Amino acid sequence: MPSNNHEYFLLLPYIVIGIGIVLSTLIELFVKNSEHILPWFTIALFSFTGLYSIYSLNENVVVFGGMMEAGGRPAIFNFIFNFGAALTVLLSIDYLKKYGAYFGEYYILIQSSVLGMMIMASAKDLIMVFMGLELMSICFYILAGINRKKLSANEASMKYFLLGAFATGFIVYGIALIYGAVGNTSIQNIFENYVGYSSNIIFILGSLLLLVGFSFKIAAFPFHMWVPDVYQGSATTVSGLMSTTGKAAAFSVLIILLSAVFGYHAPNIFLPYFAVISACSMLFGSIVAISQNNMKRMLAYSSIAHAGYMAIGLAAGNSYSIAGIIFYLTVYTFMNIGAFAVISIIEGENDSRTDLNFVAGLSKKSPVLAVCLSLFMFGLAGIPPLAGFFGKYYIFIAAIQNKLTWLALIGVLSSLISIYFYLRVVVLMYFQESTENFKLQISPYSLTAVIICAIFIIVFGLFPDTLMNVIISVVH
Repeated sequence: MPSNNHEYFLLLPYIVIGIGIVLSTLIELFVKNSEHILPWFTIALFSFTGLYSIYSLNENVVVFGGMMEAGGRPAIFNFIFNFGAALTVLLSIDYLKKYGAYFGEYYILIQSSVLGMMIMASAKDLIMVFMGLELMSICFYILAGINRKKLSANEASMKYFLLGAFATGFIVYGIALIYGAVGNTSIQNIFENYVGYSSNIIFILGSLLLLVGFSFKIAAFPFHMWVPDVYQGSATTVSGLMSTTGKAAAFSVLIILLSAVFGYHAPNIFLPYFAVISACSMLFGSIVAISQNNMKRMLAYSSIAHAGYMAIGLAAGNSYSIAGIIFYLTVYTFMNIGAFAVISIIEGENDSRTDLNFVAGLSKKSPVLAVCLSLFMFGLAGIPPLAGFFGKYYIFIAAIQNKLTWLALIGVLSSLISIYFYLRVVVLMYFQESTENFKLQISPYSLTAVIICAIFIIVFGLFPDTLMNVIISVVH
């Protein structure tokens, strides 16, 4: 175990965000122009934590008496959470004024949700998983309805809360059954004795309930029913955050729960479960997205399909597939936040201009936005040489290595179907005249966030090994 001083040094990201939340609350309470200070303070907080997490990648230790892990794999997830949230805050500076929802607690809730995600990704005990999950989820329920004057936001918040609470019930009951079968909630203990426990029907049932609960959180079929309405009704920037960092946090827990399979070479008894939800999510998400005319709903169904692609890695259950999932989550965060960012710029007051016909002729209104949105669509479709292609490539290869070729083929089929609705956006932007007469007001902050996302997916697409080698060195 590390010394106390070294422990605090490794826990610095969590401490910084925790102190940041307290300071943000004080700024909101006592400073008059807090609405100008809070976003930049939040961006500085996330940027420092994200960069520090990269610095501490090779410092992998268990702290707090075996309750949390610092450095290593949690550090990569901390980078995803913090940079995704920093981009969301940058987008929100001018978007909140247009959306009519400037409330100081908005930034404090985002900080708190990121702290919850970080706790989930570093958990070494099921109680810590639950604490992190609840902190993140409660913040998301409130953020979904942050504009309380809007009926659609209230509806999104209520639906998310009710179905989220339902999923949490599965998770709590699963933890209770595992505790009853094992006698403690230590994830390390479960890893080391996994083979013995896997013959206990109560342990298997508890684990299955836990997986079902997190299948809601990653929005996999058939636990996806909340996604389209919540993404459409929530503020566009919040939808971008929930669909990326929220999904990454849930996957970080699934990876932790399956660590016995890829770390200790235990049999993957949940392979049939992941294979089925993966195949169904990919096909359902891709096929239903074709019929959507609202951009946010289209990206919601697309997000269900992407959960399916990543679930292939969970079914494959080897260390290469886990590295593939983390790579996919990293690039997906930048692609999806970028796509939601462009929608937030086009969007008018009262949720207007989110339909597909409003992107028609965008190449003439703003060539930069059109190029960036094309990159995001090509990346999400998995067209080389963008980063989205390599995300799918690594996961499909891992599936083939584990004799799951049929699942990889379904993934390829789903990708081919999805090309239709992604390319439809590009065709509308470049080959169709705009029928809607509106003036595009582009915030410099939002444009900066869009360009940063575009740069990341080009760089990770041209040099995928750079990121993948870092992830493999940490996962192995």
